[in-house]
Amino acid sequence: MAEETHVLDRPPEGANADWTIPQHWDRYTAEEHATWDTLFARQAKLLPGRASNAWLKGLDVLKLDKPGIPDFEALSDRLMKLTGWQVVAVPGLVPDDVFFDHMANRRFVAGNFIRRPDQLDYLQEPDVFHDVFGHVPMLADPVFADYLAAYGRGGQRALGLDALQYLGRLYWYTVEFGLIAEPEGLRIYGAGIVSSFSESRFALEDPSPNRIAFDMARVMRTEYRIDDFQQNYFVIPSFEELLRQTVETDFAPLYAEMKARADIPVAEIVPGDTVLTHGTQDHARSRAAG
Repeated sequence: MAEETHVLDRPPEGANADWTIPQHWDRYTAEEHATWDTLFARQAKLLPGRASNAWLKGLDVLKLDKPGIPDFEALSDRLMKLTGWQVVAVPGLVPDDVFFDHMANRRFVAGNFIRRPDQLDYLQEPDVFHDVFGHVPMLADPVFADYLAAYGRGGQRALGLDALQYLGRLYWYTVEFGLIAEPEGLRIYGAGIVSSFSESRFALEDPSPNRIAFDMARVMRTEYRIDDFQQNYFVIPSFEELLRQTVETDFAPLYAEMKARADIPVAEIVPGDTVLTHGTQDHARSRAAG
């Protein structure tokens, strides 16, 4: 499965109109299951004390510690009983309208392929490990599950307002690379961090990045990078507050405001920021010099 390309412009042969496909769990090879187990073992050892309580609880209640790539059908059965979500297999990245429709209806799309053993530390496309290990534990949390469904509905509205780049930044800095302030300290809940061996340490412990209190408009103006560690992380006070801001915000005028203002470059601190950690930006400078 890992040899295929997963960036497509139309559903492949055999896919449904909504881009879903069978997971074909029985077709995974012993090597592919072993790759999952290797990735799982090193992240599961690393994340206690770093991942949010909600993520760790989700990992436990969904029984993701069972060896081998999870069966989406069994996983969905457990999720449905907890929050009404299910996991559906797709062949790769899907169009925005398809993505938002699934999310609004509590269907989480997940790639059914897994990276090769020589790609353990970086994969440009999200695979089954990123999608299931990274994202799915948070779907067991009722508040975050409601946030994602609300985000999906917001995405459907944003399609008609030419505002996807702003909503995409919200997803990036929360669902993928979000931090939360818990009584014990800052913790990770974003899937892009919890599924990364290196960034799960960098995001919390490295002096380079800024860590800034979450502000909806600020986040939606902020550029991000896809080719390296983040230089801004935004910290929410609680999942309840993230959900409240999402459902209570009138996004149409907010999008209009965003279009009238300049984007904020990566790593920049701006007036009004509540800066929890002012980063040294040493990592960014070393990468630029290289």
